[in-house]
Amino acid sequence: MTRTTYELEDFALTLPITQAARTTAQQFASNQLTPEKAEQVRLNTLCVWVVNDYLEIMSIPTNLTASDSWNPVIRLCANIADLELPGVGRLECRPVNLSQQVCYIPPETWEERVGYVVVQVDESLQQAKLLGFVRSMATEELPLSQLQPLEDLIDHLGELKQTPVRTLVNLSQWFTGILDSGWQSVQSIWNQPQFRPAYAFRSGDTVEQNAANQNDVFTRRAKLIDLGIQIANQPVMLIVEIRPEVDQQTSIRLQLHPTGNQIYLIPGVQLTVLDESGAVFLETQARSADNYLQLQFRGESAERFSVKVTLNNASVTEHFVI
Repeated sequence: MTRTTYELEDFALTLPITQAARTTAQQFASNQLTPEKAEQVRLNTLCVWVVNDYLEIMSIPTNLTASDSWNPVIRLCANIADLELPGVGRLECRPVNLSQQVCYIPPETWEERVGYVVVQVDESLQQAKLLGFVRSMATEELPLSQLQPLEDLIDHLGELKQTPVRTLVNLSQWFTGILDSGWQSVQSIWNQPQFRPAYAFRSGDTVEQNAANQNDVFTRRAKLIDLGIQIANQPVMLIVEIRPEVDQQTSIRLQLHPTGNQIYLIPGVQLTVLDESGAVFLETQARSADNYLQLQFRGESAERFSVKVTLNNASVTEHFVI
């Protein structure tokens, strides 16, 4: 279903742009290297500020200065207009011109966003119109006819407040050395005596090359998974190895290992891969003498999946995007 321009006007909300907003936007813009980038930052800043004003009116907590759009380094190298909502996530606030029927959504904003609000800034910079929102984006063009009313945004944020926002681990960034919190090299975990395994298995650095095939480049990272008293307070180690394929897909290998003086995994511990809908894609379970579990599959860029480690009633789930 699509909305007409008349319907958009029906649920759009016009708010004034304060002098403080214009002053801040000009300050951020003046630090940019080109006029085009300065204008981009100016509009982005105004959009974020106006959405922040609206959410304050609706008694929704925000943290303007904690947003990436308030970070001078990130402003310089990325086209972002996010607003941090404590306990909820980041809301993207995108500008659109009066004559446009499509809003541009930069690819760098497609992840780790709880929604996208489209803002039409008046040429005089005296007022702005909040046109509506969508929950998610995976393309650069958002037709304004697809926007939902702002009332739906408030309901959406209320639902997210009660449901913890999933933190997505971006696997593609691992190839460039950008790591997510909690993930480290296998060797760095081994270097801690309490986690060093009681048996040996093949180690790996950040990026390795097979001597027989210089194109065989992969990245391997690990994270300690704590299932508490289910495994006598001894965490297991989840290893994720990613390898680019020639057909633009990525090969993914998962391994689950015991740590410390444990030679074998506790029988019954499960390693499960879930697809984006939450359905089981792959699954394996430790038997009486398994010293590790392994699953391997392939995925496409931007594809999402989850990895779940389970023992009895305890489970830990990690969420990934390729």
